[in-house]
Amino acid sequence: MIKDKKILLCVTGGIAVYKAAALTSKLVQAGAKIKVILSESAEKFVTPLTFQALSRNEVFTDTFDEKNPHVIAHIDLADWADLILIAPATANTIAKIAGGIADNMITTTMLAATSPVWIAPAMNVHMYDHPAVKKNLSILAEYGYQFIEPSEGYLACGYVGRGRLEEPEKIVELIQRFFAKDERKLLTGKTVVVTAGPTREKIDPVRFISNHSTGKMGFALAEEAKKHGADVVLISGPVQIAAPAGVELVKVESADEMYNAVLKFYESADVVIKTAAVADYRPKVTYDQKVKKQAGDASIDLERTKDILFELGQRKKNQVLVGFAAETENLQEFARKKLTKKNADMIVANNVKATGAGFGTNTNIVTLFKRSGEITELPLMSKADVARKIIEEVTSLLKDMDQNGNC
Repeated sequence: MIKDKKILLCVTGGIAVYKAAALTSKLVQAGAKIKVILSESAEKFVTPLTFQALSRNEVFTDTFDEKNPHVIAHIDLADWADLILIAPATANTIAKIAGGIADNMITTTMLAATSPVWIAPAMNVHMYDHPAVKKNLSILAEYGYQFIEPSEGYLACGYVGRGRLEEPEKIVELIQRFFAKDERKLLTGKTVVVTAGPTREKIDPVRFISNHSTGKMGFALAEEAKKHGADVVLISGPVQIAAPAGVELVKVESADEMYNAVLKFYESADVVIKTAAVADYRPKVTYDQKVKKQAGDASIDLERTKDILFELGQRKKNQVLVGFAAETENLQEFARKKLTKKNADMIVANNVKATGAGFGTNTNIVTLFKRSGEITELPLMSKADVARKIIEEVTSLLKDMDQNGNC
């Protein structure tokens, strides 16, 4: 699956550089086209000639060493790559990229990169646990970078713990899976309906009841489903995000409008992913004119809106139904109850009070609860990466349905 794929390998200075040489060899053997950038520190461990011989390509080390007058090397490399992999990634390079510093060939290229970037940290266990490193990794997650987590074992410094660069064979396997998913288009021929954003429940012409949802998670899911070949209908409340290319966008405002729009597409849907933060209550009475303030307190009588996820669960035939649960306490208890009560196939739950999770952030920390009883806890990830994981689980549920006749 990686034959002729263009991979830019960025190697920074740590003892794990020797694994990067082995990784280069294995990727070339698998048919990938490899170009290598070495940091100045990496050259202290292995010479450029080693990587040139293994990659069968010129190795880049200096931003100002422009060998081809027709291109700017770091821009050309960034545009060339299908995937950029930094392995090993030192704490120093991670910090520079997180801070937008561009003082060498690798960090300069990163600022110009538009292709997926994977980072494989390798360092002493205490360095990896340092708050500054954790903060920088969190920043990169917000930028949408993916990580190949270091493994545990004996480190060159003599410590035993987490910090070893993942083995080259495992990294090659991860890259193969990445490109395999890209090529298989697992949702081709399927219709996926995604709800996103908040709803607004009108009080009068200038006031409404709403919530903090920005729609980022739902829009990321719609984009990921489209990448996998699905026909995507995105039903969204009022947000400030452009719809992903190729996605049918249906704009709604109130919970009732959201309910009617979802039911319109439900019968023909293969998958419904309900990320929208729909208001649970609306004013019993709305006003055509602005309500003027009066002396003293005021109160508004509220009534329940329709429970969209519950209604979908009752009407479910052969659709995969995924709901979201934004909680502030008792995450597992509430998510499991929701899974059963709503007749969903999976609930994606998160604690919106957790740092890096919840409304408005570019990252999330979620736990996936399946009807089978399987629970998958995901670490802090960009919402794009969370969307990728959820779509993987959805394709797995569809496969099970096709094989067993039910989900």
